[in-house]
Amino acid sequence: MANLLPSSHEVDMKFLSTTIIFSLSILLLLPNTSYSLHQNPKNRIKTATFLSESFEMGPGSIAAKTFLNIEFPEGHVGVKSFDAELVDEEGNSIPLYETYLHHWFAIKYIENITMSHDPKLRRTDDFAMERNEGMCNENILPHYWGFGVESRGTTSHIPDPFAIEQGNRINIPKGYKEKWLLNVMAIDTRGAQDKKGCTECRCDLMNLPKDFYNVTLDVHNQPLTTNYKGGIFCCQDNLQCKQRDGFQGSKRKVSLRYKISWVHWNKHQVPVKVYILDSTDRVRSNGSQIIHDCQAEYTIPTNGGDDSLHVQKANIPMKKGGYLIYGTTHMHSGVVNATLYRQNGETLCTSTPKYGTGDEPGNEKHYVVGMSVCYPQPGSIKVHDGEILTVESRYKNEFRTGVMGHFYIYLAEELPQQY
Repeated sequence: MANLLPSSHEVDMKFLSTTIIFSLSILLLLPNTSYSLHQNPKNRIKTATFLSESFEMGPGSIAAKTFLNIEFPEGHVGVKSFDAELVDEEGNSIPLYETYLHHWFAIKYIENITMSHDPKLRRTDDFAMERNEGMCNENILPHYWGFGVESRGTTSHIPDPFAIEQGNRINIPKGYKEKWLLNVMAIDTRGAQDKKGCTECRCDLMNLPKDFYNVTLDVHNQPLTTNYKGGIFCCQDNLQCKQRDGFQGSKRKVSLRYKISWVHWNKHQVPVKVYILDSTDRVRSNGSQIIHDCQAEYTIPTNGGDDSLHVQKANIPMKKGGYLIYGTTHMHSGVVNATLYRQNGETLCTSTPKYGTGDEPGNEKHYVVGMSVCYPQPGSIKVHDGEILTVESRYKNEFRTGVMGHFYIYLAEELPQQY
């Protein structure tokens, strides 16, 4: 994605390429994130609610922000859930028809604790991203948690005794500290000429710079062509959806409120590993080497009135398998469902959308307000090492840009004795 506008807080971080989160610049976040903590003394699960740094949005504006060193549970922990939503300055949930939450991602990185405060003196190895176990190329889809408009209605809870292990000093290089960042893309659709097209980042509905196609690079760091009709590259920070003539609306400050539940790690916890599989992955081989080429998004072309569904499919070899504990998807409006199949054609998980029917946040009419989650009986489904899984994402067959088909699965390499 094209660069964010220059900031005095920019950090030169090579480990964050444009294709991770489709933002080329990183804003150094001052450690002023606020939070509140609630613990049930009878329950070993702890829960904290945090608030990201705020950012200003006005009618039609686009925000693509990255916040470093966010608040996160300290120590060796097992994360049980990570949920988020957009809120205003008063902490009120913002409805999707006013501000569309395109996505939020939580990404782990390690930082040299002795690095220089002068960006010019920093080394390339002062920062290193610690991605999930998914096979996407380079830095695409590296996050551990993240959804979009479906956030409020999609649970991320992991059943006992499973958890996502974090903060184990054995896995952190000496001299480094484990940290987390948030990447958030939000689109204010108030006053937009075309709300639906605005949320799909349609290039012809954005006030793009005149040299946009000359300076913007695609996921392979090649110049973006004029054949690119829409998607995250046309939703850069501080760009604007075209507005209706005469529309007036106020600016407001917006934050991502996120809630994390966790346990302190002990012998009773069973770790799961996070895999994000992409239905656009153009898998190929070079001899014995498997090459993954995830595109992260795609366009559904004009169909000329065909009533069939549009299916995007990828066959993805799993280098390492495990027992399936959790499955769901990150999808966009127009989604019908997404299914994960094993190599013999058996269905492992189908995730279906819930569309809103009202006006209140979490039930906005015509918006995807949740995706269903699969919880197989632990031990009932084992993905084998080297097995080829198939991801299919299905949308209504009508012109859409920037759609996504990301399948999240958590695999446990072992089971507790009771299973």
